[in-house]
Amino acid sequence: MTTRRPPANVRPFDDRRTSHAIGAMATAFVVGGVATWFALGAARTARAQPAGPADGAPLMRAPLQVVAPVDLERYAGVWHEQARLPNRFQKQCAGPVSAEYTPQPDGTVRVVNRCVREDGNFDEAVGTARVVPVAGQPGAGRLEVRFAPAWLSWLPIVWGDYWILKLDRDYQVSLVGTPNREYLWVLSRAPRLDDAVLQAELDYARSLGFDTAKVTLTGR
Repeated sequence: MTTRRPPANVRPFDDRRTSHAIGAMATAFVVGGVATWFALGAARTARAQPAGPADGAPLMRAPLQVVAPVDLERYAGVWHEQARLPNRFQKQCAGPVSAEYTPQPDGTVRVVNRCVREDGNFDEAVGTARVVPVAGQPGAGRLEVRFAPAWLSWLPIVWGDYWILKLDRDYQVSLVGTPNREYLWVLSRAPRLDDAVLQAELDYARSLGFDTAKVTLTGR
């Protein structure tokens, strides 16, 4: 068997430099893995499935509209989750769930999500939300949230959609979802929302094409 030598103008393979590069890439993908899988999963679902329940009414496949305008200063503070569509990043949550939003001087919003696990301990995730401008709708409630480190914020895939689909005038009840209709949350200022009000929110979500039959009620 003949051994071939590389041409003289070909640079030798640098094991250390290549290893460092591979290591940096691996670190980025491991640290940002949760947000990345969330974004990729949403994209795959949007391509593979029609929006809305199985009855497939044309209205339910229409693009979702967000509330406009939304005053983020009024929206700030603590919200209590009342219901959600099951998702992989809240599997450990077995009790009350809350989200706290704090506007920042640079126009972003600090997000702190907390939930109670089955063992009684708390899980906490700290992230950042940013406003996504909507043409012709100043202050529209279309945001993106990331929980990956700030140095990964340049990657589009670490940002997940946060669309405010319904919000009462007093900023006491909020319906939040994603445009592919795979993620949904009912939030309220009160730790426990009146059952009739909660049902009205879920009925509205169903009219938008969300599969509310799969909803998990939080803390009930």
